[in-house]
Amino acid sequence: MQTQKLSTLEKVGFGAGDMALNVVISSMMLIITFFYTDIYGLKTGDLAALFVVVKIVGAIADLAMGQVTDTVLTRWGRYRPWLLLLAVPYGISVFLTFTTPDWDYSAKLLWAYSSYILVTLMTAGVGVPYISLISGLTSDPKERLSANGYRLFFAKVGAFMVTIIVPILAQAWGGDNPALGYQAAMALMALMGVVLFLTCFFTTQERVVHKVEKQRLVDQVKVLMRNDQWLILCAVCVTGTIGYVIRGSVAIYYAKYYLGGDAAMVSAFLSTGVAAAILAMVVSTWTTKFVCKVKMFRVTQIAVLALSLLIYFLVRPGDTALAFVLYFALSLVVDMHAPVFWSAIAETIDYGQVKTGKRVSGFAFGGISVCQKAGMAVGGAIVGVLLGYFDYQPNHAQTEWALQGIALMLSVIPGFFHFLTGALMFKYRISDDYYNAVKADMHTAGYVTT
Repeated sequence: MQTQKLSTLEKVGFGAGDMALNVVISSMMLIITFFYTDIYGLKTGDLAALFVVVKIVGAIADLAMGQVTDTVLTRWGRYRPWLLLLAVPYGISVFLTFTTPDWDYSAKLLWAYSSYILVTLMTAGVGVPYISLISGLTSDPKERLSANGYRLFFAKVGAFMVTIIVPILAQAWGGDNPALGYQAAMALMALMGVVLFLTCFFTTQERVVHKVEKQRLVDQVKVLMRNDQWLILCAVCVTGTIGYVIRGSVAIYYAKYYLGGDAAMVSAFLSTGVAAAILAMVVSTWTTKFVCKVKMFRVTQIAVLALSLLIYFLVRPGDTALAFVLYFALSLVVDMHAPVFWSAIAETIDYGQVKTGKRVSGFAFGGISVCQKAGMAVGGAIVGVLLGYFDYQPNHAQTEWALQGIALMLSVIPGFFHFLTGALMFKYRISDDYYNAVKADMHTAGYVTT
């Protein structure tokens, strides 16, 4: 029997994969909305529709990719080969998404749809195998939690680089042409993503091979619908992602217009949130040594609403120092649950196999990714609609009404969705002790080989 303990190198390599993935995820949560309105020139109504359509396409792609990973097993495993095969196409798609053609509005809108759909398909191609990979690296819940700590740490480092490097390089390289600057800056991020996915492939090993029976799609859906704990995570993923997208998308507007900042302050504000999220990975790993991970998940998400209310009621336009402090605190607390969530997915799949006698893996991971896409679609649409409702005007001084809307979208509105996330977790019951019993049942039934 192989050891289930992962080396530091393997955990770092695993983390490199999420750092690569966050070239897109962080850009889509922190930069893409501002890029499309203030740089690319899309109308807010078209932006809202774009987010919805693209995420529907992405959801279908996630489900399809989940089926592929269940079907295809190579000498490199089920999941790692896709990181090798699709790394370069993924990088190209990122570059094309942030390319602004000098065309009329209708043609540019078509390019936005085409390039955004392409990057979404490529992200599904590498993203679903990547988030599934943890189930093949080890069956030890502590090692999974530790590996996900590394993963999310590097993910936040990737986000940190995007928030610092992209706005500054876009200004430095673009000069009077910000569109060219964003294209060049994101080209660098895309290249970094390709290298990191290849690093993940070459430094990790799939040592756990689950027996996956061929099942009709409808039968897999039926099995998952009986997995109550997986369904809870689906709901949690949707509500939490909506909160992340709304707050993340408007942060750049908040720094620029509400706080009155220049490009350097915008970069510093976004980076403050990411730095807090990086610290959250360390704090979360330490905290779960002494506190039940599920309880921590619940409490931190509910606390986000309280911090959001403080930001809204205490920070006035131009209150830069207070805004930075409270935004750091909020970003720290909101991300403490992340290692727990991504470890829990594999545990709910094992739980479902013991409960139903059937294992649905690729479709389950794909389903979680679909929920993430659904949350991103709803969150993105809400941002687009609310920017229009509050009469946001790109590259102009904002009215008091618009500033109030921007403040609400950074604080209270996303805080409410995180409160729902914490409340939903009161229905989740797979603690470490509970999962150890599930794992013992799996070995007794012969469901897993190592």
